[in-house]
Amino acid sequence: MHVPTNTIERHPYWDRAMHWLIALGFILAGLSGLAFFHPSVFFLANFFGGGTWARILHPFFGVFMFVFFTIYGLKVWHHNVIDQKDKEWLAKAGEVMAGREEGIPEAGRYNAGQKVLFWLLALCMVGLLPTGIVFWRPYFADLFPIGLVRLSTLLHSLAAIGLILLVIGHVYMAIWTKGSIRAMTLGWVTRAWARKHHPAWYREMTR
Repeated sequence: MHVPTNTIERHPYWDRAMHWLIALGFILAGLSGLAFFHPSVFFLANFFGGGTWARILHPFFGVFMFVFFTIYGLKVWHHNVIDQKDKEWLAKAGEVMAGREEGIPEAGRYNAGQKVLFWLLALCMVGLLPTGIVFWRPYFADLFPIGLVRLSTLLHSLAAIGLILLVIGHVYMAIWTKGSIRAMTLGWVTRAWARKHHPAWYREMTR
């Protein structure tokens, strides 16, 4: 693949592959799970061969998503540790959204908003797996009291809603920040992009 001059690698190949595998798992698990969320969206089950197959496949899609998120998360978590500069960035997040970045603490590889998103996604993932296991039939549900199964179903739904909203926000911000989608598809960003959005990371990569 031709990489233009005056660019910096943002996401190596395997990071991009992990990201899109997680996205694939999210889409499959999301659509198959939403089919059972409300009768009005049950038609989504047709994408998986009907209600029975959607019910069977959904937890496997969820485990697929969780496994790849965990692998990716273990690789990048140390880039997402929130420090004092990030707290100052968050306090001025409104200025960033308005395009006024003067006086905003410089972002490293990830800005504070991206770091918060990462930990919220991780929290949703951690919530989805154990609650999903509790009412996963026919393998585990019979091992737990019915009250716990019902509570897990509710918590699982809430975690799923949270995850969906976070992903919608993530996609919106990726589109809003021009160049971000290219970074996750082709792997590189221009030096101007890096200098503008992640100046501390830019200096680290070019020193």
